[in-house]
Amino acid sequence: GLGYVPCKLCLTERIPYYLTIPLAAAVPFLPARLGRLVLGLVAVVMLYGAGLGTYHAGAEWGLWQGPTDCGGGSGAAPADVGSFLDSLKTTRVTDCSTAAWRFLGVSLAGWNALIAVALAAIAGRGALVR
Repeated sequence: GLGYVPCKLCLTERIPYYLTIPLAAAVPFLPARLGRLVLGLVAVVMLYGAGLGTYHAGAEWGLWQGPTDCGGGSGAAPADVGSFLDSLKTTRVTDCSTAAWRFLGVSLAGWNALIAVALAAIAGRGALVR
């Protein structure tokens, strides 16, 4: 969105959500014991997602090196050269070590890490209480 093409780590950070959203949606329809197990799995996967977000945010802040093969994706294929040149004017490619923008001083990767920790805590509590 907003003309940004997500970097490799941005796309990788989405995978835990792709896995856990359907699992969490199935929990109300499962027997209690299986539901707790699934919520525990959701918590673990979201903690992994928080780790990915933390790694990405740390690379953006220069605390450690990000992956060397990380750059922007290709986006949609232009129909012709004119369309390609027009797309270059609006597409901003970011690499994994540069925050596209920050909100309240925290990059999108940092927000992802915080949200993933919160979701892991919610799922973990549900796994223990349900």
